[in-house]
Amino acid sequence: MAGMDQALLNAIPDKLFWVDLEMTGLDVEKDVILEVAAEVTDLNFKTLASFEACISQPDEVLGRMGDWAMEHHSSSGLIDRIKTAGRPDAHVQHELIGFITAEFDGKPAILAGNSIHNDRNFIKYWWPEVDKLLHYRMVDVSSFKLIMQAKYGVIYEKKEVHRAFDDIQASIAELQYYLDWFKGHA
Repeated sequence: MAGMDQALLNAIPDKLFWVDLEMTGLDVEKDVILEVAAEVTDLNFKTLASFEACISQPDEVLGRMGDWAMEHHSSSGLIDRIKTAGRPDAHVQHELIGFITAEFDGKPAILAGNSIHNDRNFIKYWWPEVDKLLHYRMVDVSSFKLIMQAKYGVIYEKKEVHRAFDDIQASIAELQYYLDWFKGHA
């Protein structure tokens, strides 16, 4: 956040920047991003804008995926999508930077999602110019999940699709579920 105005960092947000990445694995130094989806919502989770892209990767990179990633990305259709509609990483980064800039008008975007710290690590490592546009604060739905399960015994069943846009929709629905639960138990 070097160089970011302190007033911007302290401003109360009116939007969230939901992101989900699909990667070849979880090791930020050896695995790469395959797909990105982003959705900007207001604080009532109404969609204001969305972005989605697959990133082309050479066959040798795809071939290095572990069994879990290979199985899930094959069955979800992501590998086929990468081969037919994948775009160069630099182009996707450029478009994503433009998307964030247009949607947040110079304000740092508050990243939101499930276990979003992992996506943030990949963004920092592979897309540092994107990371510069993000607020240091994040909304992590998995934090709500832990509290809801441990303290209240509330369990949200969500479908594991492992496609970026679908996973964002599931994360938004999960957070809405927890917030609605609190309304009914206040």
